[in-house]
Amino acid sequence: MIPPLMIKETIKNALKEDLGQGDLTTFYTVPAQARGSGRILAKETGVMAGLFVAAEVFHCVDGTLQVERLVEDGTRVRAGQPVMHISGRLQAILLAERTALNFLQRLSGIATKTALWVEAIKDYPVRLADTRKTTPGLRMLEKYAVAVGGGYNHRLALDSGILIKENHIRAAGGITAAVKAVRERAPFTVRIEVEVTDLAQLQEALAAGADIIMLDNMDIEMMRQAVAITEGRALLEASGNVTYERLVEIAATGVDIISCGALTHSFKSLDLSLLLD
Repeated sequence: MIPPLMIKETIKNALKEDLGQGDLTTFYTVPAQARGSGRILAKETGVMAGLFVAAEVFHCVDGTLQVERLVEDGTRVRAGQPVMHISGRLQAILLAERTALNFLQRLSGIATKTALWVEAIKDYPVRLADTRKTTPGLRMLEKYAVAVGGGYNHRLALDSGILIKENHIRAAGGITAAVKAVRERAPFTVRIEVEVTDLAQLQEALAAGADIIMLDNMDIEMMRQAVAITEGRALLEASGNVTYERLVEIAATGVDIISCGALTHSFKSLDLSLLLD
């Protein structure tokens, strides 16, 4: 679960960005003490994620608002289905509306895309994972949405795992030297992942004792060869040029993990709206 303080800080920053010095339209058109209620409705089919974030937005604006979640995160909803009910001061509801919807639409869009991709490869023993290609400031929430959609989280941050990539290999003087340097300094509990681009690098990474090997931008035939060469000595992660059209073909090669930045950088937000009763 995401730390509550982190969520509140993110929400406060988003509200400051949207409200500025205040919602002029609402202040001029809606009486300060007017009360009422509204519902957030799904306008298309999708998987909900971030309802607790949207609820917190309303409470940050006005702690007296009554917020009822009508479904849970992970629920597949249909067009026209209500997902949240809010009641209380109308000014407060309208002040929070856009920020709450922005979070909810974005996270639900990520969960919806992830669920679609996970469904496509359900018959293969492979995990679909995200990457660090996330929106600055929203990583924890976006990775949460991936998990809601049935995917897995790769590193949450640079301090949550070791991934030796191309530039690390160049700077260290090769794969063997890079892995050796990590082995000498990192805790024994930490697994080491190495990025490779061809079969020669794969062989070197295996000889160096890499725990996980990322097959970067390899074609399908090379992935198959990599699986055969590895023979289970390390986990294999396919990454780069991963599209929905290639997903099943990649899964069929026998890799253990497919990682894809598109889950969090190239999705369509789920269409939702708030309608006052």
